[in-house]
Amino acid sequence: MLHQTFLSLYYLRVLRMSRLTCGKLVYISNSIYVLDSGETGAPFCPSFSSPTMGVFKDMVLKRAAAEQAGIFSGSNPSAYNSNDPIVLWIIQVIVIMAMTQLLATIFGRIRQPRVIAEIIGGVFLGPSVMGRIPGFQNAIFPSISLPMLTLTSNIGLVLFLFIIGMEIDGTVIKKNFKASAGVSIAGLVIPLGLGAALGVGVYREFTDPSVNFGYFLLFTAVAVGITAFPVLCRILTELQLLDTTVGVVTLAAGVGNDVVGWILLALTVALVNASSGLVALWVLLTAVGYVFFLLYPVKWGYRWLARKTGSLEQGTPSTVMMTVTILLVFISAFFTDIIGIHPIFGGFLAGIIIPHTNGYGIALTEKIEDIVVILLLPLYFALSGLKTNLGLLNDGITWGYTILIIVVAFSAKFFACAAAAKVAGFNARESGAIGSLMSCKGLVELIVLNIGLDANILSTRTFSMFVVHAIILTFITTPLVLLFYPAKHRSRIVIEDLGSNIIASSDPSTEGDELTNKFALVLDQIDQLPAAMIVTRLLCPTITCTDSKAEIFAPSLDEKSLPIIPYQVSLPITPLSSPISLTLLRLIELSNRTSAVLKSHLAHTDPVVSVFKTFACLLGGGLKVLKLKVDIDVSPREEFTAVIKDRVRENSTGMIVIPWASGSHSTDAEESEIHGVRNPFDSVFTSSESKDQIMSSVLYSEFIRNIFLTAPCDVSLFVDRGPSGTSTTSGVGPDSLLVLPFLGGPDDRLALKMLVKICAGHEDVRAIAVRVSRGTQDENEEEFDKKHAAEVFLHNTIAGADTVYGNLNTQTRLASDTADNLIWERYASSFAAERNPSLSSALSRITFETIQSSKPLHSVVDFFSGKQVQSTGRTVVAVLGRSRRMAVERLDGELRSIMSQRNAAMGSTVKKALGDVGAALVATGADASLLVVQTCVTSS
Repeated sequence: MLHQTFLSLYYLRVLRMSRLTCGKLVYISNSIYVLDSGETGAPFCPSFSSPTMGVFKDMVLKRAAAEQAGIFSGSNPSAYNSNDPIVLWIIQVIVIMAMTQLLATIFGRIRQPRVIAEIIGGVFLGPSVMGRIPGFQNAIFPSISLPMLTLTSNIGLVLFLFIIGMEIDGTVIKKNFKASAGVSIAGLVIPLGLGAALGVGVYREFTDPSVNFGYFLLFTAVAVGITAFPVLCRILTELQLLDTTVGVVTLAAGVGNDVVGWILLALTVALVNASSGLVALWVLLTAVGYVFFLLYPVKWGYRWLARKTGSLEQGTPSTVMMTVTILLVFISAFFTDIIGIHPIFGGFLAGIIIPHTNGYGIALTEKIEDIVVILLLPLYFALSGLKTNLGLLNDGITWGYTILIIVVAFSAKFFACAAAAKVAGFNARESGAIGSLMSCKGLVELIVLNIGLDANILSTRTFSMFVVHAIILTFITTPLVLLFYPAKHRSRIVIEDLGSNIIASSDPSTEGDELTNKFALVLDQIDQLPAAMIVTRLLCPTITCTDSKAEIFAPSLDEKSLPIIPYQVSLPITPLSSPISLTLLRLIELSNRTSAVLKSHLAHTDPVVSVFKTFACLLGGGLKVLKLKVDIDVSPREEFTAVIKDRVRENSTGMIVIPWASGSHSTDAEESEIHGVRNPFDSVFTSSESKDQIMSSVLYSEFIRNIFLTAPCDVSLFVDRGPSGTSTTSGVGPDSLLVLPFLGGPDDRLALKMLVKICAGHEDVRAIAVRVSRGTQDENEEEFDKKHAAEVFLHNTIAGADTVYGNLNTQTRLASDTADNLIWERYASSFAAERNPSLSSALSRITFETIQSSKPLHSVVDFFSGKQVQSTGRTVVAVLGRSRRMAVERLDGELRSIMSQRNAAMGSTVKKALGDVGAALVATGADASLLVVQTCVTSS
């Protein structure tokens, strides 16, 4: 043996020297060949004995492995290597994710759920499409690499079923039990029966007789009868149906259908995997026992541990709870697999026991959903696509049965569920929508089919037929729902309605000194709560009667027989002004994430709504000054404007209120205070923001501009500057100082009405109204205005369309001047209190002044920084009109001059959102919050 080793070392040295001068060294059988470039080669040495060649071969192979340098040594990264499979796996993941995202972007344009893109993407990558490219499947998806892909996809499937289990909410079923139970039962019994009947023909035509007939019928029945609950949730959310009766009932029916479907599938798998009926019985009994074990002792223990670690109280899982949760999921999947069912059922059961208290389930979902949905789950669809071969659907009989499967599956679900909904009291449109929603398939169907294929119950041909049926039924769900149940026919559920009945609001078009009492407050972020509370506090009246004696009219005990008698009583302090009606429009962004769907299910527990409801109850010290209605909408961010528009019309809202909270960077704030100057609007400055903050301000400005443009009513924007360094109070309140620069135009007239209304409702508020008349202009500014006088105010730009005011002609300008003079005379004249007795107290607290200036914006800025405003010690609120004087006397030139003088950099979108006066105050760092109003464009 020693001799053989030395001999091997000798030849290895010779080979090393030969390698320097020759081509390749090739080992074939027991001979070593040296190949010169392009030649066939010749034996380098005679055959060795087996022991010598074994030692020599091991030394050569070890050295060859040590000298590998990846692609630099000529290796093919797509070649499968069992010792290093991750390289090919990464290539497969990149191909699958790219295909899925490309198709998701395309199908998302037509409002199709992501699952459609995932299924079709898998089919494209399989033998049906790209598999027909020579060498593609062997290079990217070789058969030897599929076990690794299967392992990772099954891990993702277990985790996704865990997420689906967390979506199951039993309270949804309890609230709508009668209607949803009827729909769910009808949507299961009839489709299961018709699916079994359909399976008879499919079995005789396409299935090998060796396959158990009963098992095959059971699989086809489950495939036809089951509803894809995850897909159903996403369709309901994307179509904004979760706040409708149709959506709530369908969701509850889908929960019941889903649970029963999983039980039937577990039963089917247990029967298939069991060797005898007795074994199947043991499997089912063990599964039932395990379900009770999870639902009671494990669930209680999990909740106890979540409370003990503080995770349940904080609403987010700690590291310990995440570890326990992941272990629970995989141990549960392990157990259900070894008893003969399937690991996905273990993941599903583990998700059911997760508590939803304080948003804990949502936070847990957010931690794991991206890696599951984006990376692991598409691998499962790709594997399904690799098993699907549409080329096998190559004759009329096969396509005839495929169409028959589609028709039977859709008809069984649609007509059964629609009839049950009709019996429950829904009209024809609502019943059609419920039937269409319950017929959707998707991921759940694909799981059933894959289990049947792996168990050799389904052939590749029948598997492909059912995949086509799942794709088509899922694809037609959204169009059918929109056809049967368009937005104009939907009846929405009022989530919350607080307060007493409100007095009918006045119409500002008919009564010039009164504003509407019906407001809609838009909230889409939690950091807007302080600004929302401040502006709500300003709008709610707090002035009380000074006399405790008040004459009221009340009916006697018998209204029918006795007349109404006036009498005097001693009353507690009561509001003098009418209470306001406020609709809180809580907007929650919808994304493709499962956590967004969970948030929509639990919208009634939204913390932003809870905080604001508490504030509304405390507002007014027990006086009924506010009637609050909560309206929660879950929709994509790009649809927020359309949602606001629809809700305003439904509620006949008179004014939309948009809060914009300040968000200055702490470092910038500290630096500015060192120099003794604090700009409260750093959050809308590009010069003091990071890139993320700049983009946030731009996006929110565009959102506000779209509301200004499309709103069917008046709009007000409140920009909160935060606590002031000069005021004695911590923020805006009833003892604030309101300052109105009145330049003229419809928006300034609305701002003046708003000023008077706030003063009428708060006896501690003081106000200053300054009418700024424009004198002779500078030549440069006059030339600038003349050049742009024909342009429409804030015309269409690349960033987006803006508000447009009427026709620009002499007649409309004269009409505007006349209206300006009338409203100013109504409030500012010495006889105003006598003409408006109810407003005498409010007008006595408003100081009216007039300034004539060739530079109106400069005068406004100087006035806000003057002693008359700054010496009061009050928190200042600037009440502004957003537009200029009917878009004729433009102030662009003067605003540009102010920004140049102050060396201020401001995004164009922010300037257009606030208007010229607001932008000038921001550019100069005015120590005041802004209340920018715009009258309804359609009525101007």
